[in-house]
Amino acid sequence: MNIEMIRAAAERLAGHARRTPILTSPFLDVIAGRRVFVKAECLQHTGSFKFRGGWSAVSALPAQALQKGVIAFSSGNHAQGVALAARSHGAPAVIIMPADAPAVKIANTRALGAEVVLYDRTTEDRDAIGDRLAAARGLTLIKPYDEPQVIAGQGSCGLEIAAQMTALGVTSADVMVCCGGGGLTSGIALALAADAPGLRARPVEPEGFDDATRSLASGRIERNARLSGSLCDAIVTPQPGNLTFPIMQQHCGPGVVVSDDQALQAMALAFDRLKIVLEPGGAVALAAALFHPEASEGDAVIAVATGGNVDPAVFLKALA
Repeated sequence: MNIEMIRAAAERLAGHARRTPILTSPFLDVIAGRRVFVKAECLQHTGSFKFRGGWSAVSALPAQALQKGVIAFSSGNHAQGVALAARSHGAPAVIIMPADAPAVKIANTRALGAEVVLYDRTTEDRDAIGDRLAAARGLTLIKPYDEPQVIAGQGSCGLEIAAQMTALGVTSADVMVCCGGGGLTSGIALALAADAPGLRARPVEPEGFDDATRSLASGRIERNARLSGSLCDAIVTPQPGNLTFPIMQQHCGPGVVVSDDQALQAMALAFDRLKIVLEPGGAVALAAALFHPEASEGDAVIAVATGGNVDPAVFLKALA
């Protein structure tokens, strides 16, 4: 996994992925006590950064593999990214999703033409299901984070951040990144190390599901004790990836942990002050920037708003 793969993925994404904006608000600056810059990946196709990795992986497949189709497992955002990329390339897609995933994500994935297979994330092994279906149908498995082409696609977001912040004159800052398995965090970290070494990626996770934070602190991969029970479903994973963790070890600062309530507050502030819609898992980076000022240094902080695929009831809870 290297910067050349990220640059190649960015070339394949050109004209297909959106170059998402950097948003600011003086009101958020006051809360954080420093300048806050928000990379609005919630405005990406399918409502999250996951389209980048999905397109990168699908577009790198040979014709024969595309004809047979792809399979992915996801709570919803990777699912939609892969489904749209597969449809655009004329490839069948099978998506394995937890039965408790937000209904809007399941519906959207089906609407994009994918076959959805539901499983119980507390009693069933999604990897085993994926392996079985892939073998039976000759499908290519596209993992949500521990896959080089997926990491490369997510890294294109980091290349954009580096260029955008350079243009804004910000050369030193922490970049808070919503972190599940670490695909986006590691991709951004690699891109920043190459193009903006003064910007440092920081994984942000919800309380009780802080496997990356604990892993970085201990120096070895740590697992979460449970796999459900957070509003931040999009970033609840068993542990960091075998590919992503070494990259985070080399290039990331310490992790930051936020509460579900802080994620909901960040969602409300993002809607009120930036006019964007975030899901809880897509808001934890902004929550870290706003409510954990002690976690970062300098007069600026960057938060990646990773996704906006939220059920209406959860969004109303945040606004209330």
